Amino acid sequence: MSRHRNPATPVRLDFALDRNSPVPLYYQLAQQLEHAIEHGALGPGSLLGNEIEFAGRLGLSRPTVRQAIQSLVDKGLLVRRRGIGTQVVHSQVKRPLELSSLYDDLEAAGQNPATRVLRNEVQPASAEVAAALGLAEGGDVHHIERLRLAHGQPVAFLSNHVPAGLLDLGTARLEATGLYRMMRAVGITLHSARQSVSARGATAQEAERLDEHEGAALLTMRRTAYDDTGRAVEYGTHIYRASRYAFEFQLLVRP
Repeated sequence: MSRHRNPATPVRLDFALDRNSPVPLYYQLAQQLEHAIEHGALGPGSLLGNEIEFAGRLGLSRPTVRQAIQSLVDKGLLVRRRGIGTQVVHSQVKRPLELSSLYDDLEAAGQNPATRVLRNEVQPASAEVAAALGLAEGGDVHHIERLRLAHGQPVAFLSNHVPAGLLDLGTARLEATGLYRMMRAVGITLHSARQSVSARGATAQEAERLDEHEGAALLTMRRTAYDDTGRAVEYGTHIYRASRYAFEFQLLVRP
């Protein structure tokens, strides 16, 4: 007998709600639901059941449950389907703004990362790539393009240029792990990076790749990564689905 849960069966999870806390109950519930979605306890397609049953099981009022659910509907994590109920659409990846691999971050968050390599070739460096990597224009660079998925759904399109001969960039290996993990495995110590983040609408080709509509909001990132000797080892231009991805960072007050 299969042990896999039928996604049409409403999921029953335990939530620890503190009724003595100054934090509103709807917000506590929304945060715990979001955590369950992000960490895979509520996977894409999971049903929460109807609001009346859900509220009764938690001992909450229906308006409280409705407000919690609506906040996640507004974030694009849940959807209300007539005749079906409230259903998980997908989780949003929250990535720390630091020098880390998207693959490692997705794996740590329980997002079941996967990769499709769309291009893997050595080509002459353009002026932009040469300047970023400190190479002569027209010199050989390894260019790889990958589609990164989480729970089987596209999250990001990654275009990376790496100095030719730096390491073996076999397609099978690229589809099995992350680029930075491959660098660490051959003794390259990543030390720092120069990075810029922006946003724009998706082109028709980008929308098709990322399963979005043309003009959908995308986050963009340009990064040059350096090893502990100061050598540029990677130049990346990446695009992320804003509906599925966010940068997260902590701000400190300067004394």
